[in-house]
Amino acid sequence: MKTFKSISNWFLKLGALVILISMAREEDVASKVGDYRVIPNTSFFRGEVIDYKVHYGFVNAAEAQMVIHDDLHDINGRKCYKIDVHGKSIGMFDLFLRIRDNWGTYLDTASIIPQKAYRKIEEGKYRKHEIVDFDHDNEQVRVHTYHFKKKEWKPIEKFDIPKYAQDMVSGYYYLRTVDFKTLKENEIIKMKAFFDDEVYDFKIKFLGREEVKTKLGVIRSIVISPIMPENSLFDGENSIRVWISDDRNKVPLKVKAQMFVGSVEIDVQNYSQGKIK
Repeated sequence: MKTFKSISNWFLKLGALVILISMAREEDVASKVGDYRVIPNTSFFRGEVIDYKVHYGFVNAAEAQMVIHDDLHDINGRKCYKIDVHGKSIGMFDLFLRIRDNWGTYLDTASIIPQKAYRKIEEGKYRKHEIVDFDHDNEQVRVHTYHFKKKEWKPIEKFDIPKYAQDMVSGYYYLRTVDFKTLKENEIIKMKAFFDDEVYDFKIKFLGREEVKTKLGVIRSIVISPIMPENSLFDGENSIRVWISDDRNKVPLKVKAQMFVGSVEIDVQNYSQGKIK
């Protein structure tokens, strides 16, 4: 049962990993206006919706949806997209480990960084409700966490972060502004991410381009792979591969992870572009 729960838990964590590895980009490619950088974006728009399905072997295990809401929000005096990622277990996996996760971010429309992020996690009996306020000027975050047993918010915790640090969701959209034409095959890209009260260093390998078969058709794609540290779940350093559409929209299409207990895949099901503005 422990192994089964570990596998189930990792289905949605793989989706999170896609977001984490997406934060790989050199900051000096961005122009700056005042105290904030400006990142050109022609890849995603308000109203965009992407649906995914997670498979373990031939079994459908989970579903996920990424949504950019129609309205803009003012956070820290900055215009932001409100973006939600919803994930849930399905089928027999839902009987053994019920997962209902919501990851969200308020993404600065000009600098493509989070001004606020949140998580509402339900995984079996585990619960977590967290709100993270980003202060990029002072390179700090304030973390608010709810205490479910006491039914009250814990005291705010503060952590230092690098300027322009991403959260789990914002990094995915940041990836889609990258010009992959500037990267060489097997080039290693480094990046930092704030997650679970820590700043993480990650390395990503750009593997090249190839066509991938999806429910949306056969699509020419960019292929990347996070370099995995030695662990008891994933089989090898290059055990995860991610396919991203090699076009203007740069939509993550597929994730394949080779685990010691079998292969896990995340596949795009539907894509709605939203309003081009």
